[in-house]
Amino acid sequence: MLQDIPTPTLREASPCVLETERLMLRRPTLADVKAIARLANDRRIAENTRRLPHPYSQDHAIEFVRATADDNRSAAFLIESNFAPIGMVGVDWREPETPELGYWLGVEHWGQGFGTEAARAMIDYTFEEFDAEHLMAGARVANPSSRNILEKCGFQWSGVELHRFEALGSSTPVDRFRLSRSVWSSLKNWGSSTRRGR
Repeated sequence: MLQDIPTPTLREASPCVLETERLMLRRPTLADVKAIARLANDRRIAENTRRLPHPYSQDHAIEFVRATADDNRSAAFLIESNFAPIGMVGVDWREPETPELGYWLGVEHWGQGFGTEAARAMIDYTFEEFDAEHLMAGARVANPSSRNILEKCGFQWSGVELHRFEALGSSTPVDRFRLSRSVWSSLKNWGSSTRRGR
């Protein structure tokens, strides 16, 4: 999902660090390549993200990090817990009218609430920094954990679509979700995420 993300054209956003109660979200660097490749090179992750290849090599991670570094409006963040990378979160701006939230976590970090925490920080950042009226997201029908994250973040189910998954080499049903700016505003008290420039 987060491979080769074109960035928003709506408004310039400065590079920053997002902090939540347990996590720090920041731009990935070449120093993170080994950790990203180690985490992402798991079929269980690739099968639930549309654009991650499997196997996922350090060359894939280098290409991804360089693509995000080339644009200071990048919407991809490395998720860190206790200063160790645990996954990625971002917004895909390929279609500016329908920006899409995406995320993945290393398998050993599943089930601890990190996905919801990172997604909420990314949602706040997107609505605070950009003029988007809504965010889209998707979860494989066979991935109830991701669906739960989206529902906890206020996303509302909008239907089922078929999407191609690179690691599967085929298309599979995806539950589609939508979060409007107005719903986000009403839920904004969900936690304390802070942003600081860097």
